[in-house]
Amino acid sequence: MTLKQVCLSPTLLGGAAVEWPLAAHAQQPQVPVIGFLSSASSAGQGFYAAAFRNGLKEGGYLEGNNVALEYRWADGRTDRLPALAADLVSRKVAAIFADTQSALAAKALTSAIPIVFSSGGDPVKLGHVASLNRPGGNVTGASFLVSTLAPKRLELLHEMQPAAAAIGYLLDRNYPGGRAETTDTEIAARTLGLRLDVVEADDIGEMEQAFATFVQHHDKAIIVGSSPVFLGLRDEIVALAAHNAIPAMYNLRPWAITGGLMSYGPSIEDATRQCGVYVAQILKGAKPDELPVVQSAKFEFVINLKTAKALNLTVPQTLIVAADEVIE
Repeated sequence: MTLKQVCLSPTLLGGAAVEWPLAAHAQQPQVPVIGFLSSASSAGQGFYAAAFRNGLKEGGYLEGNNVALEYRWADGRTDRLPALAADLVSRKVAAIFADTQSALAAKALTSAIPIVFSSGGDPVKLGHVASLNRPGGNVTGASFLVSTLAPKRLELLHEMQPAAAAIGYLLDRNYPGGRAETTDTEIAARTLGLRLDVVEADDIGEMEQAFATFVQHHDKAIIVGSSPVFLGLRDEIVALAAHNAIPAMYNLRPWAITGGLMSYGPSIEDATRQCGVYVAQILKGAKPDELPVVQSAKFEFVINLKTAKALNLTVPQTLIVAADEVIE
């Protein structure tokens, strides 16, 4: 009997040695999945996704290591957002990061999954949150208030083109807050004694027509309104401005980096990074209604001198001195 026991014991120990790692593997926590929902396209938003991942990293989460991201891009088709949001909700992701329009689509579908937005509009007026300090519900995020700076963008463009009596304005008809931004710009234009020609567009075909209209109206400069869709198509829009030899003002630094003449606005990278930090905090147990909406305090005025030279423009020294960045 004793010999039999001695002979069996190695087998028993071997079996245990095989089973223990399997049991330990089964008990490992599942990697959380974050939904990344954007109304724009992946082609023009690499910097945007990178900024979000940087925020996650600050919070201790690295994509492909201890967190996974499910990307959903509407490619400028905002009518696709409800279906894309529904897909993420059905997958029961741990949280959803979204831009302005995407956050509204996601909020309409879930009150349980945390939603962290990056928005250029007023989050209260847009219906994202009840208040900035006490968001309430399952939504919070970062606001970079790009829309409220519209009058300042017009002033800077007027300083660049003081002889221009008419300014064109490109409006994304589907962007929440776009009408209010346009109204603010129209009021500022009247104060400066300028005519503002507003043209609506939401795809590249309409944008080509819009630039043709600006040329017909003899607009000597244009402002491109706030829009994630426009931002995703910035290569095409900047090319249209160059082709038609029209100086243009934009709302965010990536436009000037791409080749736009000037940009003035908050740092979208900084606001989006903060959203990544918030998602990391939520993964660690924080509740969205405990996280006040962050308001970006970092603003950037960028001038692209190469583009100015191509347009045969002499940039006033006052603008160069005021610029946070000059691209040569």
